[in-house]
Amino acid sequence: MTLLRLSIAACAAAVLALPAPSVAADGQAKPASTSFAVIGDVPYGAAQIEAFPGWIDRINEQAGLDLAFHVGDIKNGSSPCTDAYSAMIREQFDRFEMPLLYTPGDNEWTDCHRTAAGAYNPLERLTALRAAFFETPGLTLGDPLKVDSQADLGFPENQSLRTAGVELATLHVVGSNNDRAPWTGIGLTAPTSEQLAEESARMAAAIDLVEETFARARRTDARAVALFQQADMFDPGYQPGWDLSAFQPLVQALVDEASTFDGEVYLFDGDSHVYNTDRPLATGSRWLAIHGVQGSADNLTRVTVDGEANNTNFLQVTLTRPGAGDVLTWERVPYDS
Repeated sequence: MTLLRLSIAACAAAVLALPAPSVAADGQAKPASTSFAVIGDVPYGAAQIEAFPGWIDRINEQAGLDLAFHVGDIKNGSSPCTDAYSAMIREQFDRFEMPLLYTPGDNEWTDCHRTAAGAYNPLERLTALRAAFFETPGLTLGDPLKVDSQADLGFPENQSLRTAGVELATLHVVGSNNDRAPWTGIGLTAPTSEQLAEESARMAAAIDLVEETFARARRTDARAVALFQQADMFDPGYQPGWDLSAFQPLVQALVDEASTFDGEVYLFDGDSHVYNTDRPLATGSRWLAIHGVQGSADNLTRVTVDGEANNTNFLQVTLTRPGAGDVLTWERVPYDS
């Protein structure tokens, strides 16, 4: 079902007309279990752009899906960052027949300084991206659903909701050291003051949302917390010398919050393009030293979705009922199945 672009008033009416979903904002628990799809780093290049509508159709056909998440990078890093491209992706996103929460990646704004990407000012592209995908704060893409957002802080893309006793939130945290890497494509060899100020404010907002999500989870006796972002802060291909310094405050916040939470914690990301699941903040993990953080969090599971050329499937995540073991289980579902 293709949704038309709605005015703010029409969006509000559409939300009121929705049947009672199994998800909710404002910490209101719903009794039903749920299942959601996670994709990221797609579509990359002409062949995937052509296939993308069919992949959305395949997700729409999958039984039991109540939500979908796109964890960023809606294009590859060497193609132009045009408004027309964003409009095309937005049109496809609105074909999702369930609420879609999208958190931006670096390829659609941070890396747009690259010559092949159009040599744009990334901050200008960020403003355009928000206008293209988040013009109605607190409303999802796809089948519109009201959610909480940080629009009042200037970050409408940071969204949160509760479903089946699990608190979920999207965090706008991207690769390229969260946009602290110099914009070399437009002739700069060091980050600008405006660039650093934007990154600092966006990271502070992400950390605030992490803290708020865990506070709400404790207040509501949530079974788990699930967070979604683009940046893979624990890339298995890490090489000494990579600059990950921007992520340290967030990693420390995750350790602090997860280690003092009685439930399970899940972090879904993209960025590194290869499916992976691990516990990067567990006691003894090398990532504790790499990020220079104190403490550990044995209850945090990280899941990276397949992307780029590996994007032949979507991740279907199911929230189990209380007493059934792990709060979340998942499987990779091939598009051609």
